[in-house]
Amino acid sequence: MKIAILDDYQDAVRKLACFNLLKQHEVVILNQTERDPDVLAEKIRDAEALVLIRERTAITNDLLSKLPNLKLISQTGKISNHLDLNACTKYKVAVAEGVGSPIAPAELTWLLLMNVLRQLPNAIEGMKKGKWQTNIGESVSGKIIGIWGYGKIGKIIASYAKAFGAKVLVWGSEHSKANAVNDGFEAAESKTAFFKTADVVSLHLRLNKETTGIVKQEDLSLMKTSSVLINTSRAELIEKGSLVKALKAGRPGFAGIDVYESEPVFDTGFELLNMPNVVCTPHLGYVEKNSYELYFGKAFENIINYINRKPTNIANPEIL
Repeated sequence: MKIAILDDYQDAVRKLACFNLLKQHEVVILNQTERDPDVLAEKIRDAEALVLIRERTAITNDLLSKLPNLKLISQTGKISNHLDLNACTKYKVAVAEGVGSPIAPAELTWLLLMNVLRQLPNAIEGMKKGKWQTNIGESVSGKIIGIWGYGKIGKIIASYAKAFGAKVLVWGSEHSKANAVNDGFEAAESKTAFFKTADVVSLHLRLNKETTGIVKQEDLSLMKTSSVLINTSRAELIEKGSLVKALKAGRPGFAGIDVYESEPVFDTGFELLNMPNVVCTPHLGYVEKNSYELYFGKAFENIINYINRKPTNIANPEIL
């Protein structure tokens, strides 16, 4: 089978142990994102299967119309707003969903939180310039860690916070809040109280029509001048333009960001990158070796199963 793997920025996939699963097939790996559907279609016009790295490329009706040989899309992780499932069904393209793990994203979230609180990036950069102890950071112990979305990742963050001696405050759906209380944590009385009270707000929501722009400018303006916003979930959860405005206004005082509305970010003039109170990472939440072996291993297994006429994890089985 002719297989194309899209958006492998680091050329990492071919180095994974699971890549051996595709050794009998013709594989093309694209290392750069191509936004123009005409150009992308030309590069992968012979592909019978696509492997998507999370949500890096949008699968639209326009793109699918230009790929007459395509039979299967194998997703790493679950499908989301980047993929038009109805259009895939229209063009008789099966979509296989993958699996995910909360471990690497949770660890990255906590790493960002610690770096922002202790101001490590500024201290490291200062030392490289011959400066010594350029700032005084703050510890996690005693802080109120606000978690919006008490799912798999949110639960791990809560356990980290507890281990570090912090208090956990949860906001989200009634189901989320009930689960948090059942686990011995506190649920906020209201969204207003959540943003006013938390020393750190960490977002852990799925992006959909209901959650797009769910964090408003007025929510951020309620935060303390010493508080921190952490977003390793989706940039679009925050109302467009609100985060930069809020940081400039001093509420919240700091941020740790791993996700952006348009990725990858190559513009060194990107505003968040140049704010001294912001720590930016290049969407590293799931970019970790064990996670890649898990994600791609399952994606490749789904391709092999499809080839062997035993398709697995198909999101639109009606086309089979």
